[in-house]
Amino acid sequence: MTAAAVVRSSREVYRDLLAELLPADDRLVCLDSDTGLFDGVDFGAAAHRYLNVGIAEHTLMGAAAGLARTGRIPVVNTMAAFAASRAIEAVKIDIALNNLPVRIMATHSGVSAGHLGPTHHALEDLAVLRALPNLTVVVPADAASTEDLVRQALDRPGPVYVRLGRNATPDLPPGPPVRLGEAQVLRWGTDVTLAACGPYPVHAALDAADLLDADGIDATVLHVHTVKPLDAETLLAVVRPGGTVVTVEEHWRAGGFGSAVAETLTEHIPVRVHRVAMPDAFVPVAGDQKYLLERAGVGALTVAARARAALARPRRAVR
Repeated sequence: MTAAAVVRSSREVYRDLLAELLPADDRLVCLDSDTGLFDGVDFGAAAHRYLNVGIAEHTLMGAAAGLARTGRIPVVNTMAAFAASRAIEAVKIDIALNNLPVRIMATHSGVSAGHLGPTHHALEDLAVLRALPNLTVVVPADAASTEDLVRQALDRPGPVYVRLGRNATPDLPPGPPVRLGEAQVLRWGTDVTLAACGPYPVHAALDAADLLDADGIDATVLHVHTVKPLDAETLLAVVRPGGTVVTVEEHWRAGGFGSAVAETLTEHIPVRVHRVAMPDAFVPVAGDQKYLLERAGVGALTVAARARAALARPRRAVR
């Protein structure tokens, strides 16, 4: 019997990758905000290029901008809720305005820190960060895509925001190579497109496609890991004029991934975009990530129901 595969969180994949890359590239500097993620990590000869500035996120971003000005590539480690709120002025003025190569690695995204309550939820970060000029916004959906996209992000010009989760999530099924800026088609269909962003939303889209298939509805499933720049070419290739798109995300409905898809598509073709996302309210209870998403209706049953309603095809009676 073979051993079960180890399921890791995207933040753990990023941590282990950075521990490998930091000693090999003198340009890299890791700036931490006392998150504890790198406790016990041995950076070897590069240990002096790991700097913990404490719980001071605004200072963290300013210091990263200064280091980037000297030719370094700063990798900033903080929680998504703080990167998108407490530190946003420095991200805007110090980093994005100057188009500096700072990599903001934002952990505990969405409701992955659900046990800590709404102060630590990050349900606005995609709306905030994608609005800033020059900034690339990336949301890996599993361990393999995290490693691929972090490696690619390190070599990308300008600033990059990478949205990472706190908890281990299942791997995606095999698909085409993961390339930053290119949506990944996980399943081809002809009736509806399910476009998803983030680990649980992508799995919800895949499961919903199976539910729809039982009703004779053929769904395309897209793993859209790059929110900005959004891959308009692939979207337009799979969505026909007059077609139907259901977006799925771990973010408030306003301004997030679904909004980005709607903005992009409706500039080119007439299309209906239906968004499955967190409702426009603070999450009133504590709980783990999966529970909070299911409670909010961000799951396969809701995605399938929205697709059926959009296509006006009622579900077959179960015999």
